[in-house]
Amino acid sequence: MVCIVGTTLAACAVGPDYHAPEPPAGDRFTAEPLPGQTASTPGMPGSSGAAQHFVTVQDIPGEWWSLFHCAPLDALMREALANSPDLTAARAALRQARENYNAEVGGALLPAVDAQLGASRERVSGLAIGQPGLSPEFSLYNASVNVSYTLDVFGGARRQLEALRAQIGYQQYQWQAAYLALTANLVTASVREASLRAQIEATGRIAADQEQQLDLLTRQFGLGGVNQAAVLAQRTTLAQTRATLPPLQQALEQTRHLIAVLAGRPPSDSALPQFRLADFSLPQTLPVSLPSALVRQRPDILAAEALLHQASARVGVASAAMFPKLTLTGSYGTQALTPGGAFNAANAVWSLGAGLLQPVFHGGQLNAQRRAAVAAYDQAGAQYRQTVLQAFQNVADTLRALDNDARALAAQADAATAARDALLLSQQQYRLGAVSYLSLLDAQRQYQQTVLSLVQAQAARYADTAALYQATGGGWWNAPQPPGVKPPPVEPRADAVVPVENKQ
Repeated sequence: MVCIVGTTLAACAVGPDYHAPEPPAGDRFTAEPLPGQTASTPGMPGSSGAAQHFVTVQDIPGEWWSLFHCAPLDALMREALANSPDLTAARAALRQARENYNAEVGGALLPAVDAQLGASRERVSGLAIGQPGLSPEFSLYNASVNVSYTLDVFGGARRQLEALRAQIGYQQYQWQAAYLALTANLVTASVREASLRAQIEATGRIAADQEQQLDLLTRQFGLGGVNQAAVLAQRTTLAQTRATLPPLQQALEQTRHLIAVLAGRPPSDSALPQFRLADFSLPQTLPVSLPSALVRQRPDILAAEALLHQASARVGVASAAMFPKLTLTGSYGTQALTPGGAFNAANAVWSLGAGLLQPVFHGGQLNAQRRAAVAAYDQAGAQYRQTVLQAFQNVADTLRALDNDARALAAQADAATAARDALLLSQQQYRLGAVSYLSLLDAQRQYQQTVLSLVQAQAARYADTAALYQATGGGWWNAPQPPGVKPPPVEPRADAVVPVENKQ
């Protein structure tokens, strides 16, 4: 009977019913449409100069980093996913949110039933019954079962459970965000290491060439062929080139320390693989989601939406606190003067009760709490919109970067070729006395800069490709869930990647 009444009275829940925000309109992220593919640079080593195609019909694999076809990176990524403290902490936070929900389910929607056994020794005064000289002493034993149930008439308990379910979703997406950040950071750090190694090797080759040039000038000076200023200028150039190596070495060491920590190892671990640009293959097909699909793919957007849902539910909790609360209680047990009598049905006692609590005056506290909940909902809505805008900016920036990276690589390749030809020509002309040493020195500096810029341009294409996979969600919906992490309460929509014609 209690359950029937409770179900009937709990048919409504005050407060707003949550509705997910509408996805944004539009079919592209940038003001101007992007070309269907990036520029290509023939003659570059490996696939670093290949054109990349933007498509919206291709889903993102859960292990998107495998598209770079780098075996050492794949092995290190598996280790990082297994040993990352950040992922372990995120899984623990998710378990905590689930248990908080389970605890609230038992306390909010189900009756509380308690069994009690008690024994006491008492002495009473006879004055209470009009016999001043009587002060009996006795032992009292009791056994009882007590039941208490607060009817969720206005849905406050259900709104609280709704808020806790939203918290579970938030922690799930926080785990996915940590997963995506870890994988993207590890790929980016590996590419950065490869870039730094290439810059160090190129700088070493340039320094070796400059050292040979210095030896030549020194011999010529000894023979009176050049003045001392030319020797000093070349020595200065060589010293300046060598001075760029320690910062590059420092950056390389810091990057390897970062990779070790991302993999769950101490920075002192010397068994890390060494990455080079030749180890990576540039993905030539890049999946680009529509704006309406991106809001269901990015973990940060989904986490912000979960917080918005939670704030909506808490408005209902604060609203329900202003309405009456109906509590039903009951108890059944026995009382006896001996231990054995406590289990005798003849000594049974029982009670039934109902209580209605209506807030009348709390000094404006309940109204203020509801207004605060509404303000928190408005804040969560604004933060959700800001998260969406930043995500769109992130994708737009990355798409433009990929297009510009390809054109920059082509320009840097042309500049490097021209600078190399100019240097060779200047060296020949200098040997013949057709140009001054200052012309040769200028050609050396230009060549050095273009070589380093070319390496950086190659690495930028790999790094920004990884950034695009991160910006579009990283395919977490296709990744296997580790032990202890279940699917979130709000599953990714089936249209997470919409097969439509490319409009980028």
